[in-house]
Amino acid sequence: MTQPAEKHPSITPDPGATEPAGNGTSVEPAADPFVPRTEQRIQVAHTRTSAAWVGVWAGVVVLILLIIFVAQNTASVKISFFNLEGQISLALALLIAGVGGAIVSMAVAATRILQLRRMVRRGR
Repeated sequence: MTQPAEKHPSITPDPGATEPAGNGTSVEPAADPFVPRTEQRIQVAHTRTSAAWVGVWAGVVVLILLIIFVAQNTASVKISFFNLEGQISLALALLIAGVGGAIVSMAVAATRILQLRRMVRRGR
């Protein structure tokens, strides 16, 4: 609950806090001294550490899903590749195919990045 500033003459709000800054952006209004700190919105800067922490948790979720996938697909399947034949679990066969596809797509992407870097260097 906020009280008007007129009742407390010793504390006056900053009149320029809500006016636009010189570069066209607006400045955040000053924190209201009459609102308890628990009700004020505290902004925390996003850091590389916080991004890494989110990435770690995303990796943990993917790993849990991968464990569930492997546990549910333990049936053995026959694989033939040229003259090679054998049996392998379905989950392992699918994971190998997925990793192979990821490697191929990363190789194509790396080639394109190198090509773009070369073009940028020639343009300078």
